[in-house]
Amino acid sequence: MSSFVLLLLLAFGIGGKSLKHILRPMNNNVKLICFYGPESTGKSTMAKKMATHYQTEFVPEVAREIVSSNNFTLDDIVRIAKAQNERVKEKMKTANKLLFCDTDLITTQIYCRHYLKTVPSILYELEKEIKYDQYFLFDIDVPWVADGLRDLGANRKEMFQTFEMELCKRKISYQTISGAWHEREEELIRVLELHLLE
Repeated sequence: MSSFVLLLLLAFGIGGKSLKHILRPMNNNVKLICFYGPESTGKSTMAKKMATHYQTEFVPEVAREIVSSNNFTLDDIVRIAKAQNERVKEKMKTANKLLFCDTDLITTQIYCRHYLKTVPSILYELEKEIKYDQYFLFDIDVPWVADGLRDLGANRKEMFQTFEMELCKRKISYQTISGAWHEREEELIRVLELHLLE
């Protein structure tokens, strides 16, 4: 293809999509934000709110689309992990500067170990596929609410410590999010504006 033709394609696009879009399957300018921590701490709600606030995408917890109870198998866990990564990669194509993720593969490992007492090695390999730019660790100082899948209301402190320990083991820096719902929202926006949207 000549340089002239290539320039024309870049200028006018192909079938309504620019060549740049076609050649670049993932938006590398997008910063990945992970909302991380134990169940019932507001991660899903805040991911949706932040996505709306910043006019971008969010990635939900794909496990809820695959399993309907905590009676799952190692095969289910691997399928969940692969699907979660694929969803992140897909949403990166259309995200606007920030992509808010409701969970990550460390979380998948934590629950796999808790319920099945083991973690398949592929989960550690899949974890390496996605690198998050910012972790927010959600504190447990809000009411626990049952929803059919959640069953660790009596183990919140222990689970919070486990989530925090896994970040520390990996030397991943994080920002703790605590307080009432409006305080959490305000703190998220403050940190995002200060460190990620300069």
